[in-house]
Amino acid sequence: MAPISLLLLLFFYSSIHSLTAVVATATTAAAARNLAFLDHPLDLDSFPFEYHGGRLLSGNITINLIWYGNFSPSQEAIVGDFIASLSASKSAISRQPSVSTWWTAINKYYNLARSFKKSSRFLISLGSQIHDRKYSLGKSLTKRHVLALALKGRRKYAINVVLTAADVAVDGFCFNKCGSHGVSAGAPIQGKRYKFGYIWVGNSATQCPGQCAWPFHRPVYGPQNPPLVSPNKDVGMDGVIINLAGLLAGTATNPFGDGFYQGPKEAPLEAASACTGIFGKGAFPGYPGEVLVDAGSGGSYNAVGGNGRKFLLPALVDPITSVCSTLV
Repeated sequence: MAPISLLLLLFFYSSIHSLTAVVATATTAAAARNLAFLDHPLDLDSFPFEYHGGRLLSGNITINLIWYGNFSPSQEAIVGDFIASLSASKSAISRQPSVSTWWTAINKYYNLARSFKKSSRFLISLGSQIHDRKYSLGKSLTKRHVLALALKGRRKYAINVVLTAADVAVDGFCFNKCGSHGVSAGAPIQGKRYKFGYIWVGNSATQCPGQCAWPFHRPVYGPQNPPLVSPNKDVGMDGVIINLAGLLAGTATNPFGDGFYQGPKEAPLEAASACTGIFGKGAFPGYPGEVLVDAGSGGSYNAVGGNGRKFLLPALVDPITSVCSTLV
């Protein structure tokens, strides 16, 4: 592996956005939770949710997973099944609502952008998986470390997802974000430099489950209602899925900072983060809404994926109506 300083010479920064913790601070919590009303539009007068004219991701995109630290095979399977389920056909997943149905809602964004000739077809698939179980960069990471890890993945038509284990600290993690996404470019490939998207999400199980794994853990602030039972019996990883799903939606619809979002460009509310805390109908601050419950395990979910896996996925803004839309 090249030294980090050399890797950074390859870095071409375009944009980076954070997925804020639901209750990271009193200010953050208030800002996010003001949007948690399913039956009401976003505050369009102050900050309209709109298209800013930029390009969206397009083409056949591979999602590569970079595992940093110790993850069990069962934890890796949770994420792998989720990614594979995004593009699964209806015949492959007969039960509804499904993960692929949730992801199909992104098509509305592409249809709108296509009318401005700024988008084309976007397909995703699960690519390679890279493991760094020996913590090669230590257990306290900066943004630069995250980028260095993201550069290990494919850098052409790719989204490289860095997943940090529960014992890894990352700058800003738990204080003001649960994950982030950005765009970079690595070394030239056959003389051409390609941009690729990257995402970082941390396992919050031991550091801040009340912030980044809600509603599967009691929140740090706000109403102390009993937490929901996580569908995969792993609070940290089911929290990872919620955050990863939201960041994937943001990466697709606002990859370069000039796509779909609400509010200031420096701190945008994107397709999922504009609906923080909403998972089912009737959601309000401190209540995730009416979701489904597995009769056997008691786990709460709103989407079914491959291998019978169940997930709880965030609501997405309908770009036509500017209303947070849920699967259930």
